[in-house]
Amino acid sequence: MIAHKFRADLLLMLTALIWGAAFVAQRMGMEHVGPFTFNGVRFALGALALQPLIWKMQQTRTREGGRPGLETGRILRYGLLAGCVLFAGAALQQVGIVYTTAGKAGFITGLYVVMVPLFGLALGNRAGAGTWVGALAAAVGLYLLSVNEDFTIAYGDVLELIGAVFWAGHVLLISRLSPGMDGTDAVKLAAAQFVVCSLLSLGAGVAVESITLAGLTGAAVPILYGGLMSVGVAYTLQVVAQRDANPAHAAIILSLEAVFAAVAGYFVLGKVLAARALLGCALMLGGMLLSQLKP
Repeated sequence: MIAHKFRADLLLMLTALIWGAAFVAQRMGMEHVGPFTFNGVRFALGALALQPLIWKMQQTRTREGGRPGLETGRILRYGLLAGCVLFAGAALQQVGIVYTTAGKAGFITGLYVVMVPLFGLALGNRAGAGTWVGALAAAVGLYLLSVNEDFTIAYGDVLELIGAVFWAGHVLLISRLSPGMDGTDAVKLAAAQFVVCSLLSLGAGVAVESITLAGLTGAAVPILYGGLMSVGVAYTLQVVAQRDANPAHAAIILSLEAVFAAVAGYFVLGKVLAARALLGCALMLGGMLLSQLKP
């Protein structure tokens, strides 16, 4: 049992590492294609990457004589709703990362960890002292990280912050849609929302961006990483790991995604955060951890 939990924590750490490094891939991809095109292609790849897993899980369900699962129409309706919210969050994140660093984008996006329990108040959930202290620490950290001495905030940071609101809304929405689903239905829902997000992103890309073969070729490596690794592989690792992981451990480990984003930005892009920004990052990470340890 202990070995299973240790393996689960390692898989979650790998998931956070993949997701954190994805911010660097997203930043590099913007040198060749527009943000909507990037998202459209990477979420399409992510949906395709889940198809073998869905097939295998469906075969296992049939072989073991499990319940039939949700009807396809219901999963498609859920996928349409979740995919629209996912599109908003992903679009704001991807456009915002053009105007900020990968490290800052990772930490600001990570604020959804604090926002989720706060937004849950509107749904009748209770918030403990840890949530409020964590929210205050994260807010002070955001100020130090993003607000300059002349009290201005970068355009990209504002977009990332608004995007974090949609990420939090997406988490709450999935928590409402997923109860009663088995693993197969959950992965089907994930694939459905990825398809919706991809179609909306590609539609926006065709409308406002110039999509060229040369651009797609130049962004091939970041797109492949963002689609196959970040969306496909990391999501699968998360699903596998969270079967054995303690929920509090899972949330804490996954919040380290922001730290990995900053580290990857330093080593790959050479982006160094100032002392003020590093203090802000520390406060934001502390706030995320507090909101999970003392909910």
